[in-house]
Amino acid sequence: MESKASNGAGVVYFCDMSDTVQQIKDRLSIVDVVSQYVKLERSGTSLRARCPFHAERTPSFFVSPERGTYHCFGCNVGGDIFSFVQEIEGLDFKGALKVLAEKAGVKIVYEHSRSRGADKEEKDERDRLFELLETSTIFYTSRLNDAAKQYLKERGIAGATAKEFRLGLAGEGWNDLIDYLKGKKFSEKEMLEAGVARHSDRGGVSDKFRNRIMFPIADSAGRVVGFSGRIFPGTTSPSDSATGQVERTDGGFVPPKYMNSPETTLFHKSRILYGFDRAKLAIRKHNCAVLVEGQLDLLASHQAGWGNTVAVSGTAFTPEHATLIKRITDNLVIALDADEAGIKAAGRAARAALQIGLNVKVARLPSGLDPADLILKEGKDSWSKAMREAKDIVTFLLDVLQEHAKSTDNFRRSVEGIVLPYLADVSSPIAREQYVREIAKRLGVSEHSVSEALAKLPKTPLTDPSLRTGAHSSTGTPPAALTKDGSYGRAQHAFSILLWQKQLPKPQLDTEAYELELQESIGEDALKKLKALPESEQEKLRFGAERLYGKSGSLKAEAKSLIDVLLKERLSRELADAATALKKAEEKGDEKEVGVYMSVCNMLTTRIAELARKV
Repeated sequence: MESKASNGAGVVYFCDMSDTVQQIKDRLSIVDVVSQYVKLERSGTSLRARCPFHAERTPSFFVSPERGTYHCFGCNVGGDIFSFVQEIEGLDFKGALKVLAEKAGVKIVYEHSRSRGADKEEKDERDRLFELLETSTIFYTSRLNDAAKQYLKERGIAGATAKEFRLGLAGEGWNDLIDYLKGKKFSEKEMLEAGVARHSDRGGVSDKFRNRIMFPIADSAGRVVGFSGRIFPGTTSPSDSATGQVERTDGGFVPPKYMNSPETTLFHKSRILYGFDRAKLAIRKHNCAVLVEGQLDLLASHQAGWGNTVAVSGTAFTPEHATLIKRITDNLVIALDADEAGIKAAGRAARAALQIGLNVKVARLPSGLDPADLILKEGKDSWSKAMREAKDIVTFLLDVLQEHAKSTDNFRRSVEGIVLPYLADVSSPIAREQYVREIAKRLGVSEHSVSEALAKLPKTPLTDPSLRTGAHSSTGTPPAALTKDGSYGRAQHAFSILLWQKQLPKPQLDTEAYELELQESIGEDALKKLKALPESEQEKLRFGAERLYGKSGSLKAEAKSLIDVLLKERLSRELADAATALKKAEEKGDEKEVGVYMSVCNMLTTRIAELARKV
C-alpha cells in the first residue's frame, strides 16, 4: 500500500505505507499506546479497563497484548493501535499514522517520482487541504514583521514562543496568499474549501485574513486545520471590511478581536481545542488540563510553565471538547476572563465538563485581568497561585453569588436558579452530597430542603453525541441452517473457542480435532460461513472466548459439552426433516422410501439418545 503527497509543483512523493505501519507495530505494543489513555489491569491473559469511548462503571474494555488488539463489549468498538488512536484522538488514518510514527521514532520517508502522468494524479481531497493549510502557515510565518513582533513582545510573548507556535502575519494585500497558493498549483476552489479565501464583493476571491497576526490551529496530530487571526494596533482602517469589521448602529465600525476559519472539512470548532496537540503530554503528566479563552492567554500560560493549557477557538466550550480532555485526564481547571461575560462562559464550560464526568475547578482572576494580562503585569507566580487556589465550580459560584447578593433572599434565589443545576450535573453521589451539605450551611437551611429542591429540577440529558452508549453490532447474517432454534449463538460461541485457542502458542485444546468435531456438529457449510465473518468480528469472538474461559480449569470438558449440544441440535433438526419425509412417503404409499426414512429416523433417534445421556 502506498500513500502519496505533493510539493505543489508537479512532483509527487510516495510513501510505502505497509512498511511504515509494520515498523510502528514492531516498536509499539498495544499496551504502550492504550495505557497512555486508560489504566489497564490484568485479567487472565488479557488486560482490561473502563472504556474510554463510553461511560461505564464496570470495565468491559479488553486489550490483548499477544494479538495487538482491543475490544469493548459495552460499545462494540475494537481494532489495533491505529484504529484506537483514530478513535480517541478524532483523527483519520494518516493522522494516526503521524502520531504513532512520532511515538515510535519511525520516520515517514517520502520518495519523489516524475514518472509519466504522475504530476497529473489527483490526491485525496483531504490531503490537498492539509497541504494547502501547511503551505499557508509557512507563508504567514515568513511575513511576521517587526511591528507584529513588537506587539507580541509588548503582550509578553517571547520570540521563541512565537516561533514554536508558528505565529505569522496576514498583510494588507487583498490577494497576497491567493497569489502565493496559485503559484503552488492550488485552485481557488481548494482555497475556499480550506477557509483561507472568501468570495469578493468585486467578484472572484480574495484573502479571508488581512492585517492580522495569524495563529495556526492544529488537530491532535499537529496538522494545521484552520487559523485564528487577531487584530493588533495600527493595522486596521475604520472602513476596511476585509478585516472582518462590522458596522455599529452609530455609524462606526468594530473589528472583532479574533477572526477564525469557517467550518470546513478539516476544521470543526466544537471538536478542536487550540494547543491541544502540544498540551497532551503535559496534561497526562500533571493529570489536569487548564482551559483559557484566547490564543494569547494560552501562549502566556505555556511560557509561565503551564504546558497543560488549551483554549477554545471561536466557539463556546462544548461536550465534544470535554470528551477530548476526559480521554486524557479527569480534571479540568477553567481560567477565563474575570469580567461578567467570562464568569458566565466559565459556568457554561463547567456544565459541559460536568456532564461528561470531569472534575471541574475554576481559577478566580483579579478583576479586569485576563490570564495573559495577569502574567504580564503580576508575573507567572501570580498565575500559578491562581491555579493552585482554584475552587470547585459549586464553591466558586457560591462565593461569587454571596459576594454580590443584595440580601439573603436574593442569595437563596440565585443559588436555587444558578447553582443547583450544576449540582445536578455532578456524577459522583458522594460529591453531590457534600455540595448539598455546603449549600445548606451557606443558606442556613436543612440538607433535606436542598435535596428536595434539587429533585424538582428537570433532568438534563447527556448532550455529548460523540459518546457511545450502546452496542453497534455487526455480527453478519446467521447461516440459515442455524437459525431455526437459536443455535447460531451457540455455534458462534463454539467457533469463538476455536479462534481463541488457535492463536495461542500453547492451546489447551487439540485445535485440529476440535475443528473437525465442530464441523460435524454444525455442518461444513455453516462452519465456512462462520470462517467468512469479517476479521473485526472474529477478533471480537476471540476476546469473548478469552473473557469467558481465560481462567477456566475445565475448558476441555466445557468445549466438549458445547459440541455435544450442537450435535444434538443438528441431529434433532435432521430427525424432524426425516420424519416429515417419512410421513409424505407413507401418504404416497412408497414402501421403498418409507423403509429408507424409517431407518434414518431410527439411527438418528439412537444417536440423540446417546448424546442425551452425555449431556
